[in-house]
Amino acid sequence: MRHVHLIDHPLVQHKLTLMRRKDASTNSFRRLLNELAMLMTYEVTRDMPLHEIEIETPLESMKAKAIDGKKLVFVSILRAGTGILDGMLSVVPGARVGHIGLYRDPKTLVAVEYYFKVPLDMNERDVVVVDPMLATGNSAIAAVERIKELQPRSIKFVCLLTCPEGIKAFHETHPDIPIYTAAIDRQLNEHGYILPGLGDAGDRIFGTK
Repeated sequence: MRHVHLIDHPLVQHKLTLMRRKDASTNSFRRLLNELAMLMTYEVTRDMPLHEIEIETPLESMKAKAIDGKKLVFVSILRAGTGILDGMLSVVPGARVGHIGLYRDPKTLVAVEYYFKVPLDMNERDVVVVDPMLATGNSAIAAVERIKELQPRSIKFVCLLTCPEGIKAFHETHPDIPIYTAAIDRQLNEHGYILPGLGDAGDRIFGTK
């Protein structure tokens, strides 16, 4: 578990509790997810490199620290990753964005890729892969495998919820990739859903069934 970062800030935990409630509306779920993603971004970007730039304050010139947002890439696993992506871009609006389309085969639960688009020169960039749930781990494993082919400077994986089975599966394939999550829930059920969880994140974000 040394590569698992549990973000247990009180505001993160409070908003996650509100999202878990089955009577939370689509509107409130979406809003809470956006706010929670913004809060999680502070922890995920804690070790982002800084460089000095010359600026003018109202009193004098100085060298001040800044990040190069263009070197950061948020890669959203479609479709549910979009909900986290929006909140993260509110904090780092200069970040580049990539998308990877994966769907879970209902019989085998294996991830099948149908879309992949990321910025150029990935070897010069730090990548944060986002998806609300790390359940069976198949989608996350497939997404990170695909991104590793492009040899970025670093990769992190961010999710709202995970479980012991998802962590185990992910780190058996990618032991070097850190996971950032707001909760580690009890287990998976026979359908590959996290318990107690919050249901299907994509359906709750987009109001579909």
